[in-house]
Amino acid sequence: MNGVLERTLGILELLSQHGEGMELAAIADTLDIPRSAVHRLLADLVRLGYVRQARGHGDYLLTTKLVSMGLSYLSNTGIVDIAQPLLNRLAEVSGELVRLSVVDGDRLTWVARAQGARQGLRYDPDMGSDARLSCSSSGWAWLSTMSDDEALALVAKQGIGQPEQFGPAAPATLQEVLTAVQATRERGWSMTTDTYTAGLSAMSAPVRFAGQPAFGVLTIAGPTVRFNAERMATLGPELLSTSQQLAALSGASPFFQLTAETGKSASNDGRKPIYAV
Repeated sequence: MNGVLERTLGILELLSQHGEGMELAAIADTLDIPRSAVHRLLADLVRLGYVRQARGHGDYLLTTKLVSMGLSYLSNTGIVDIAQPLLNRLAEVSGELVRLSVVDGDRLTWVARAQGARQGLRYDPDMGSDARLSCSSSGWAWLSTMSDDEALALVAKQGIGQPEQFGPAAPATLQEVLTAVQATRERGWSMTTDTYTAGLSAMSAPVRFAGQPAFGVLTIAGPTVRFNAERMATLGPELLSTSQQLAALSGASPFFQLTAETGKSASNDGRKPIYAV
């Protein structure tokens, strides 16, 4: 990392992955930036209110300023207002966690959720993180809307999530990912078990208009002990119906109307990004 902006964003992204905070030396070593430069950047971030230093330890942590900006942005785009009632209904029907992820360039980010489980095991991960495309049900669903070459290029760019880092059934090669994506394309929705997290099953469907790029992905996820293949197959029609309703409602937001005109996600041929449900 050489530029000031690149280094600053690198520090913010790194701290977002460490809620307990990090020492200056650890930040510098992880990002391979001179400690003197990290100290100057952290001082500016503290002054501007994006970072604070924990008393008694010296560790640096993010403040809620970035979170506030993100939530304000999502609120102003209308994503949550439009999607939440449908997410709530699907969560009630399925009795499991329902999540919405949005396409942002070559990333898929979880931005909204509804918890349907009222007792027993509950799966409820942090929001705002990007999906690992090679081993998540949401990733497979999005990749299934592309050509095989486009899907493989995107997975290769992000990297394959290996079984030792994710679930024991995570695909370990591009060919295994492609096989899963092709099966998803034929079925209309993805089904995963132990690929993203051990003991977790999930199913996802892309949110889009027929023949158009995916705006986002709708996911149902829960513990495998109760959310098995048979249960997922039963919920398939409901998942597809809700994803179609989300696509239909997306035009109610000026944000969606503007971004729907951009077409497909960014690539070397000059196509613009799309940011919508």
